Amino acid sequence: MTPGDIEDAVAAAMPRAVEDLKALVSIPSVAFPGHPEEEVHRAAAAVESLLRDAGLPTVRQIPVAGSFPAVYAEAPAPPGAPTVLLYAHYDVQPPGDPALWDTPAFEPTEIDGAVYGRGAADDKSGIITHLTALRAFDGRFPVGVRVIIEGQEEYAGERLERFVEENPDLVRADAIIVADCGNPAVGDPAVTTSLRGMAAVTVEVRTLKDALHSGSFGGPAPDALSALMRMLVALHDDNGDVRVPGLEKGVFDGDAGTDEEFRQGAGVLDGVSLVGTGSIADRIWGSYAITVTGLDVPTVSGAVNAIQAVARARVTIRVPAANDPKTALSDVTAYLEAQAPWGVHVTFSDVSVGSGFQAPAGGPARAALDRAMTRAFGREPRDVGQGGGIPLVATLQRQFPEAELLLFGAEDEAARIHAPNERVVIDELRRVATAEALFLLEYGAS
Repeated sequence: MTPGDIEDAVAAAMPRAVEDLKALVSIPSVAFPGHPEEEVHRAAAAVESLLRDAGLPTVRQIPVAGSFPAVYAEAPAPPGAPTVLLYAHYDVQPPGDPALWDTPAFEPTEIDGAVYGRGAADDKSGIITHLTALRAFDGRFPVGVRVIIEGQEEYAGERLERFVEENPDLVRADAIIVADCGNPAVGDPAVTTSLRGMAAVTVEVRTLKDALHSGSFGGPAPDALSALMRMLVALHDDNGDVRVPGLEKGVFDGDAGTDEEFRQGAGVLDGVSLVGTGSIADRIWGSYAITVTGLDVPTVSGAVNAIQAVARARVTIRVPAANDPKTALSDVTAYLEAQAPWGVHVTFSDVSVGSGFQAPAGGPARAALDRAMTRAFGREPRDVGQGGGIPLVATLQRQFPEAELLLFGAEDEAARIHAPNERVVIDELRRVATAEALFLLEYGAS
């Protein structure tokens, strides 16, 4: 096949790719506790069927201890050709408040050249990228292909890390494509070379045996919610920088754009300031970030005049690539305990950690990818960092130090992953799938 044949094949496959994406997005495959597990299994079965249809001779679901199954597929390498591992995940974030969505989260909707719905970008677009690239070869792949699509990346993804450590031969490859990243903007190609690690914990504060009437006891009775709020506010200084000892600010040798570009991409409201100090790249790729991602307290609509006996918060820590998330978690929990007022009882639970990633200098696979992306996008890709984490990547780097890890995908900064109205741009999906297929062609020839 020629590069032109690849481009034509991917273009012809796009209508089917969009329909397959919509079918996947319609499955609410949320792997968080409290959500229907059968929907996650239904997504695994759908991915298994799609991989069979892509011409891979071996496809199966494989159990992952304590987690949902991964979907695995492989095709042998032609004589002398390298092997490429393709990774994505089929689970998604919870949709959150339905009222914040313009269209239902699990009813994929095509609007102005984009598909909207939970998981349309993160990371079912990654699955469709792999499928569309593989379909371009009609079962005659120029490299050995291994595919692993996991089912619990968004929640407790370390379970697949343990599986890889125990089954290295199953995923061994010369190059590894992780299609769970994206570009700074649509049409602006990029390869992610740095990932922050992540740690998360639930902090619980208890002050009373039971909630109390605020009129009869308000004043001297310690309010668990007030105590928790004081602890959480203490995590940042007045500029918004993290003030936890040990979590020092860092720098990133790269450009993430201007403050104004960031404001537009993040949808920051007029008159609302950005927080923290340093460049945008320093703040999102080189430094720690702490976010309160959830609170267990009475809702406003159901509030009664009571002093709360217990309050909980989910705290997430983003960790610079070179630093240890377990150490960061220890620093944060120790600091929260030190900030706890009035002798309140503080406990921590539901811990999750994932290591960061820093890519070494590029080799032949990166060179082939650069050429492929340049042809697909009409411009050379640039190196970027990513503030989020992908738990498996550090394990793959540690397990296979000679393999080249290539992180890219069809997401972009305006895709609203993990937020209402998530979307992926169809033309961006085409360009990324084209780049992946061109990479497989060229890497196989080299």
